[in-house]
Amino acid sequence: MKLTLHIWRQAGPTAPGRFETYRLENVSEHMSFLEMLDVLNEQLIAEGKEPVAFEHDCREGICGSCGMVINGRPHGPRHRTTACQLHMRMFRDGDELWIEPWRAKAFPVLKDLIVDRSAFDRIIAAGGYISCHTGGVPDANAIPIPKPAADRAFDAAACIGCGACVAACPNASAMLFVAAKVAHLGSLPQGQPERYRRVRRMVEQMEAEGFGHCSNHYECEAACPKGISIEYIAQLNRDLRRAELVGDEVMP
Repeated sequence: MKLTLHIWRQAGPTAPGRFETYRLENVSEHMSFLEMLDVLNEQLIAEGKEPVAFEHDCREGICGSCGMVINGRPHGPRHRTTACQLHMRMFRDGDELWIEPWRAKAFPVLKDLIVDRSAFDRIIAAGGYISCHTGGVPDANAIPIPKPAADRAFDAAACIGCGACVAACPNASAMLFVAAKVAHLGSLPQGQPERYRRVRRMVEQMEAEGFGHCSNHYECEAACPKGISIEYIAQLNRDLRRAELVGDEVMP
C-alpha cells in the first residue's frame, strides 16, 4: 500500500505550524495507524530528519493519549475506535491522509501532534473525586447498589479522557467529558454527599480553562471512541440547576 501523508509539524507552542508531505510505500494493511507512523519516523531518522512527535502509551484503546485528527475526524474514520486501534486496512492504496492535532484553545499544541491536555486534569482536581472518609475497605455487598445505577455509573466511567469530544465540537466544548465524570460518581451512593458541589466546581473549572459551551451538535457522541451518550450532558445540566438552588447546604 502506498500513502501520501500530510502531517502537521510544529516545533513548539509559540512556533508557527505547517503541513509537511511525506510518502510511504509498502505499508501493510495489518499495521495499526501508530505502527505506520513508527515506520515513517524510522524513515525520517534514517534520512537525518526530525521524527514526527505523537503521543501514545498503551496502544490498546485504554489510556486515551493517542488522539489526533485524521482526515477531519478525531481518531479517524472507524466508529468507536481510538487511533492506536485503527488499522491501515481502513484505507486504500494511494490514499492521501491529513493528520493534525486536536484543535482547541484549551489544548495548546506542544509539538507536532501532541497537545497539552492538563486542562482535563485540573477539571478532575476541581471535584471529580470522593473525599468522604470510609475507613477500611468495606465488603463488596456492604452498600447495595441498584443494577441500573451501577450500569449507568459503569458506562460513564468508560470515558478515557482522550479529548475527541472537544476536537469534534464546533465550540470545543468539554461538556461530554465533564458530564461523564460527574455521572460516574453521581450515580453511586458514595458520590451523593458531594454531588452538587462537584458538578458546580467542575463546570466552573471547565469554563475557566477556556472550553466552549455545548450547543447540542451531538458531534461529541459521534466522535467518542467509547460511545459516551449525550444523555449524561442532560444529567449534568439537571444537577447544575439543582446546585444553583441548594448550594452546599446538603454537603458535610
